[in-house]
Amino acid sequence: MSTVPPHATGPRAASPRTDPSEADVIVVGAGLAGLVATAELVAAGKRVILLDQEPPASLGGQAWWSFGGLFLVDSPEQRRLGVHDSASLARQDWFGTAGFDREEDLWPRRWAEAYLDFAAGEKRAWLHSRGIRFFPVVGWAERGGTTALGPGNSVPRFHIVWGTGPAILAPFIERVREGVRSGLVTALHRRRVDELLTHDGVVVGVRGSILAPSDAPRGAPSSREVVGDFELRASAVIVTSGGIGGNPAHVRAQWPARLGTAPRELLSGVPAHVDGRMLGISEQAGARLINGDRMWHYPEGVGNWDPVWAAHGIRILPGPSSLWLDATGTRLPAPLFPGFDTLGSLEYILRTGYEHSWFVLTQKIIEKEFALSGSEQNPDLTGKNLALLAKRVTKGAPGPVEAFKKHGADFVVADTLPDLLAGMRRLSPDAPLDLAQVEREIRARDRELDNAFTKDAQITAIRQARRYRGDRLIRVASPHRLLDPHTGPLIAVKLHILTRKSLGGIETDLSARALGQDGTPVPGLYAAGEASGFGGGGMHGYRALEGTFLGGCLFSGRTAGRAAAAAL
Repeated sequence: MSTVPPHATGPRAASPRTDPSEADVIVVGAGLAGLVATAELVAAGKRVILLDQEPPASLGGQAWWSFGGLFLVDSPEQRRLGVHDSASLARQDWFGTAGFDREEDLWPRRWAEAYLDFAAGEKRAWLHSRGIRFFPVVGWAERGGTTALGPGNSVPRFHIVWGTGPAILAPFIERVREGVRSGLVTALHRRRVDELLTHDGVVVGVRGSILAPSDAPRGAPSSREVVGDFELRASAVIVTSGGIGGNPAHVRAQWPARLGTAPRELLSGVPAHVDGRMLGISEQAGARLINGDRMWHYPEGVGNWDPVWAAHGIRILPGPSSLWLDATGTRLPAPLFPGFDTLGSLEYILRTGYEHSWFVLTQKIIEKEFALSGSEQNPDLTGKNLALLAKRVTKGAPGPVEAFKKHGADFVVADTLPDLLAGMRRLSPDAPLDLAQVEREIRARDRELDNAFTKDAQITAIRQARRYRGDRLIRVASPHRLLDPHTGPLIAVKLHILTRKSLGGIETDLSARALGQDGTPVPGLYAAGEASGFGGGGMHGYRALEGTFLGGCLFSGRTAGRAAAAAL
């Protein structure tokens, strides 16, 4: 069962003891960063108005849908699995991945340093004190594969929260609800902020539209009918409204040339309300937006056969064994193996002139190596169901994975290679898929398994991965021939580009104060979460190490709430 109690779908409307006109702080956005900031303000005894344009059912925003992975450094979970991590190694990986190279990276660099200290320091204890626990096997995301100073995680650091995204939200939702009960919090849904109010250069409140009530379920599109307007004032405003991932036009407009031509077709990994509206509104009030061309999208998206929002896509979280082919049937070069380098793979695929690629694998691989991103795609972890979790180490893929294999439009399942190739051709009639090349790639890869040694870098990487106890136990299948009939059936998956995160945003100092064009704080304005590039206007630089988006919301939301409280 979910860790978020049924009564916590949303804080109730304003307490009769709370006069909205008397708030100390207005928080715009009731996602994870906004909830954390509000919880910190409540702890400091401050009066808060929490605004969100969506219905109460969508409280928690994107975090509710997340797999719940958090980046931790030198944790007990790592040490129990024989992983030797350190703050210095994490810093080497972070900066090698981020690639900071701009004048605008001054504050993002500082935020990266502060976040690394948090992840290697009090982060786990702080979360533990709020009842958050971790699955004992640490995942190894973004494995890199180049040199020690290149991008990627040198060791596993992806800690899955027991209960996934809803469990991360639960303690902060409860603290906000306590604030509602005590009269410190006024929670107003269906309030769309259209303007930040300023007076003599100081942000003093918000003005916006009251949207019609909506019974839309979580994540589904809600009405934009305006039924009124509102104006609220406070000593400070914290913007925690998220990024642009649900707005494909905005994504294409900011698409960087270094990643190739912006895709014509995009699956959406986040609901449509992740629209980026507050970024421009904050800029109009004096905030500086930086690094808008830095973004994090996945090349391993598949269409959701049971969608919640338009163009709803799900990311495959792959182990390292699937054969990755481009739209023509040519294998992606080393080290662009599944799960190694997200943006490197994305860039390569788009430079082929096509927007899709393929995984070719076996039933044995899908059973052990395929996970799907999202709380709803992992009912065992989300519901803390041990009996269901135990099935991950038995024969058969997890239920949601099998459902995609059966119902998903992007999956081809066949007993023979000719039938698999014919199915791939049916799914990509407009691409020059060279079936002879696909067969050559598969057979050549299989020949490399005749010996314990090989020149194939992916096979070497698979064998190396299985030296890690966590991978060997539940994540990486033993090396085998794709055409071994005992490991079948054969499976091909057509992969699409899936939007997810903005890595840039509102520039902030280490107190989460929004900075203006001249580099000085905009009085009264703070920003946190994805709206601030998870801190500073882009603490990830060009690339992420994974597990750092939820963590960035936690850290920046906490920082903003504490800083705003201290300034009052």
